[in-house]
Amino acid sequence: MNKRTFLKNATALGIGSLMAFRSIGKMVDAVAHLPAEAVAEDDDFWRQLRGGYKLKPDYINLENGYYCIMPQVIEQAYLRHILDVNIQGAYYMRTVQFDNKAIAAKKVAEVAGVSPEELIITRNTTESLDMVIMGIDWKPGDEAIMAEQDYGAMLDMFKQVSKRYGMVNKIVSVPMDPRTDEEIVELYEKQITGKTKLLMICHMINITGHILPVRKICDMAHSHGVPVMVDGAHAFAHLDFKIPDLHCDYYGTSLHKWLSVPIGAGALYVKKDNIGKIWPIFGEDGKKIDDVLRLNHTGTHPPATDLTIADAIDFYKTIGAERKQARLRYLQNYWTNKVRHIEHVVLNTPTDPARSCGIANVGIKGMKPADLAKTLLDKYKIYTVAIDGAGVHGCRITPNVYTTTAELDKLVAALGEIRG
Repeated sequence: MNKRTFLKNATALGIGSLMAFRSIGKMVDAVAHLPAEAVAEDDDFWRQLRGGYKLKPDYINLENGYYCIMPQVIEQAYLRHILDVNIQGAYYMRTVQFDNKAIAAKKVAEVAGVSPEELIITRNTTESLDMVIMGIDWKPGDEAIMAEQDYGAMLDMFKQVSKRYGMVNKIVSVPMDPRTDEEIVELYEKQITGKTKLLMICHMINITGHILPVRKICDMAHSHGVPVMVDGAHAFAHLDFKIPDLHCDYYGTSLHKWLSVPIGAGALYVKKDNIGKIWPIFGEDGKKIDDVLRLNHTGTHPPATDLTIADAIDFYKTIGAERKQARLRYLQNYWTNKVRHIEHVVLNTPTDPARSCGIANVGIKGMKPADLAKTLLDKYKIYTVAIDGAGVHGCRITPNVYTTTAELDKLVAALGEIRG
């Protein structure tokens, strides 16, 4: 989307003054000729963008991984959609609700680089991936492969289907600093047998920020006839990629994370050939077996959230996927490079910059993660989240595009004091 289209859409939606949108457009125009890596280091550019966010002054928010707050332009669009739906009532729900949801799904599919016939809007990554895990026709003795660093909700669902159907879960542990991609690929490959029915991997491990070599793992698994499901909760609108390039069979994500959609929006991609292999969570009759919408019956759902997806995508495109990825990676490297060699400070994120982006994890030797998180908040007014499991003991640090290097300097100074 170009600046003119963005301004036109913004004005039509009534989501703030025209001056605000012209300001965003001028900001982007001013750096459009520069490489993304150069813009990533331009604190003035991102400080101007920060002005479009309403931030709580009580603390520095370095926990954007759970939910990325909306910039005001998206927030105002969301409020407008709530009012619009409310004034129409059941008329809206019975006439254009599903047409508008299809439009939102089409826009997500465009960003993801897939066909709209292979993607649905869900409520979050957990729903997306649990739908696949629970929807597979498991038989006793069937096997699934996953990692202990995978998200707990999905591991819990695998445990549940194991108890229910007698399938077997095989769990690996992903090394923090692999020598090569092949080390990780071989880790999963060694677990594959003739009974393997599904392999689950993270695109970006949520507790460490570790980016896995998804395409290589998928190609390896496919050579053995095994489909791959990817947890992309933290990768979509964080990394600049297209799903087809990954060669995966299923991809689930949360749109309320790095895309900054209101809470309660996710997406599920199912490769066309696999749609008919999945049982829906809720009964859906009358649709063809290969119609992805047969997986999308979830009952009454707040439609304003779905409507705001388009606004969030417009904002994301205006900033630029490459610029956003570069900025997030720059911010992470900015602070991790300052603490990496400090005694007693432990980084639970790969040292190779190519294996991570905005997310990192830091701990202090001899200090429980919960105590570190509490100290950072109580004494230094820095909000993070404690991670204590799967071989990772520290606080996850997730800045966003509005985060300043000055705020990260405060984190670095705090860690220096605490470790002493």
